[in-house]
Amino acid sequence: MTTNNPFFSEYATEHQTIPFDKIRDEHYLEAFDEGFRLLREDIDRIAGDARMPTFENTIVELERSGGFLKKVSDAFFGIFSAVSDEKKIEIAQTVSPKISESSHYIFLNKPLFRRVKAIYGEKSSLNLSTEDLRLLENTYDHFIDNGAGLNEEDRESYKRLSTELALLAIDFDKNVIKDENGFELLITERKELSGFPADIRKAAATAAKEKGREGWLFTLSEPSYVPFMRYVGNRELRKKMYMAKVTVGCGGNDSDNREIVKKTVNNRLEIAHLLGYDHYASYVLKDKMAKDEARVYKLLRQLLKNYKPLAENEYKTLNKFASETEGDEDFMLMPWDWNYYAEKLKKRLFHVNDEITRPYFELESVREGVFGLAGELYGLTFRENAGIPVYHRDVITYEVLDSDESLLGILYLDFFPRETKQPGAWMSNVRGQFVDGENCDHRPHVLMSMNFMRPTKEQPSLLSYGEVKTLLHEFGHALHGLMSKCRYESMSGTNVKHDFVELPSQIMENWLDETGFLDRIGIHYKTGKKIPRRLVKYIIDASNFNAGYACCRQVGFGLLDMAWHTLTSPFDGDMERFGKKAWRKAAVLPEIGRTIMSCRFGHIFSGGYAAGYYGYKWAEVLDADAFSAFKEKGVFDRETAQSFRDNILSKGDSEDPNVLYVRFRGRRPSMAALLRRNGIFPVAAVTGGSIRNGRR
Repeated sequence: MTTNNPFFSEYATEHQTIPFDKIRDEHYLEAFDEGFRLLREDIDRIAGDARMPTFENTIVELERSGGFLKKVSDAFFGIFSAVSDEKKIEIAQTVSPKISESSHYIFLNKPLFRRVKAIYGEKSSLNLSTEDLRLLENTYDHFIDNGAGLNEEDRESYKRLSTELALLAIDFDKNVIKDENGFELLITERKELSGFPADIRKAAATAAKEKGREGWLFTLSEPSYVPFMRYVGNRELRKKMYMAKVTVGCGGNDSDNREIVKKTVNNRLEIAHLLGYDHYASYVLKDKMAKDEARVYKLLRQLLKNYKPLAENEYKTLNKFASETEGDEDFMLMPWDWNYYAEKLKKRLFHVNDEITRPYFELESVREGVFGLAGELYGLTFRENAGIPVYHRDVITYEVLDSDESLLGILYLDFFPRETKQPGAWMSNVRGQFVDGENCDHRPHVLMSMNFMRPTKEQPSLLSYGEVKTLLHEFGHALHGLMSKCRYESMSGTNVKHDFVELPSQIMENWLDETGFLDRIGIHYKTGKKIPRRLVKYIIDASNFNAGYACCRQVGFGLLDMAWHTLTSPFDGDMERFGKKAWRKAAVLPEIGRTIMSCRFGHIFSGGYAAGYYGYKWAEVLDADAFSAFKEKGVFDRETAQSFRDNILSKGDSEDPNVLYVRFRGRRPSMAALLRRNGIFPVAAVTGGSIRNGRR
C-alpha cells in the first residue's frame, strides 16, 4: 500500500471531513481495490451465516456492509463531476466495471438471496417499524431488479449489459466535456459587443487575456454562453454559437455520442426484457410515484393542453416584436434568436432585464440571504470553517448548525466554472447520513456546485435572476440532504424517488418571487442600497414571462426521454429523425437540422434520470401545491416550515412519498396551484382535482 494513503486510517480532520488536501490520484485506485476486497468479505460472511436469517443478521448487516468502499466512493464520485480531468476519468473507467462486479456479487449471490427472500416472505409477522419494513421491501426489490431471479445464462447477460452501461455513461460525459471545451469564439471588434453589459464584456476580456489572446473570448459554459445569446446583436454570431452548443456530442468527430446513445438505449431495453418488462420505462417507473408510463404521458399531455396555446402565442408575439425591431415583415424567429429578442421584449414590457438586476444580485449577498432564509424557516446557522480541507481552492466550506446549535452537517460550495468541471449545477453527497449500530447519528456532508461568472478585479460575481433561482434550487437539494433524520443511509437524504426528489429543490425557487425575500437579497454591490420596490414589482410581474415556452421545453425533454425508454425493439434508425419526432408535440421553435439533443442529454444518458425526466414537471405540480400551504399562513411561517421539515425534508425514503405529501398538505396534490402561479386558466377543469400517482 502507498505510504500515508489517507483512506487507510481514521480521518484526523474536524468532523471527520474528507482530507482532500492529502488525497492524491494514486490513492484512489489502491483504496478502491481494498474496498472491493472488504465488501466481498462482508457479503461472504452474511451469506454464509449458519444462523437462521433474521432482519438484523441479514438485512441490516447487508445495509451496513462495504463501509470502507462507501468511504472511498463518496470521496471520489461525490466530487467527480467538479474535477473531471483526464486522470479522474481514467480512474472512473477503471473502477466502474469493478463497481458493477461488486453489485453482481451481492445481487446475484444465490445463498444471500435465499436469506433475503426468506425474511421477505415472513414480513407480515416480523413486527417491524415503518422504516425497517421499507428497508426490507427495498432490499428484496433491489435483488429482483438486479437479476436475482434470473437463470444462469440470463444472469451472465445482465452482468455484461450493466457493466457496459456504467462505462458508456462515463464515456458520454467525457465526450460532452471535450466537445464543450473544444469550442471558443473570439470577438476582436468591440462594435460586436455594443449591447453587452459591462460585466459580461470584462469577463470575456479576462478569459481572452488568460489564454494570451486579444479581444473577448466566449465559450459554451453557461456563464459565457447564456449572456452571449441574450446580448449579441450579430445574428450570424448568435447562430454560430447556438449551432456549436446544440451539436455537442453529434459533430461527427472523436467525441460523437451517437453510438453511445444507441448502445445505451439498446442495453437498457435488453435488461428490461431479461427482467420481464416490455420496455425500460416499465422497469424504472414501477418504483416511482408515477408507477407507469400511462400516468407520465397523462401528466405531459395535460401540461401541453394548458401551456402549448400560451407558448404558441408567446412565439407569435416575439416574432412580431423581432420583425418590427428589424424592420422586416418577413422576419422568421429562429432558435438562436429567441433569447436575444426575449430579453429586449422583457425589458420593454417589464422595465427589467439581467443588465438592470445583476448589480443587485451580488453572489455574497445572495448567499447570505439564502442562508438567512434557512435560518428564518428552520432555525439553521451557517458558520464558515476554512479549516475543512477542500478539493479545489474555489470551494468554501460551512458547518451547518441546527436551532439547538448541534451540528446538522457540512456544506461545500463550489460556484465557478473550470475546464475540468461539468456544465450546469448540481448537489451531491460527499457523505450520507445514517445511524450506526452504536446509535450514533453520522451527519451528512453535501456539495452544491454551480457555474457562475467568476469575479474580476473590477467587480464581484454578479448573478442573473435565473442564476439566483438556480442557487435556491440546489440549496433546496442541500437542505434535503442536511436535514435527513433516517436510520439507514440507502434511504436517507435525497435517496428518494426521482419524481419526488425535485420537490425540496423546486419549492425553494418560489421565495424568489416574494417581495419579502427579494427585498432582503437585493443589495447593490456598489451603493449598498436595497433593490427599489418598483424593480421588485417588475421582477415579480415578469416572473411568468414566456412561461408557456419554458414549460413546453421541459415537456419536450420528458417526451424525448420517454420515447427512448418505451421502445420495445432495439433501435437502429435515424437518431435525429427519432428525436425530432418525439419532441414535435411540444416544439415551439422551428426545427433545425444536424442537431441531436440526445447526444448531450446527460440527465438521461449519464445522470440517472432515464425514464424519469418528467419528474421535474411532476415535482413542479407538487412544489406549487406545497408552496400554497406557505402562502396560506405566510411564506416565512415557522409552523408550516417545521411541518415541511418533519414530513418531507427529514424523512428521506423512509416512507412512501405519497403518504408523506398528504401528511404535510392534508390532502392529495392538485395542479390548480401551478396553473394559478403561471396565470393560466385551465383548458380542462382541474381546480379541486388531484393527482395521485398521476391519476385525476
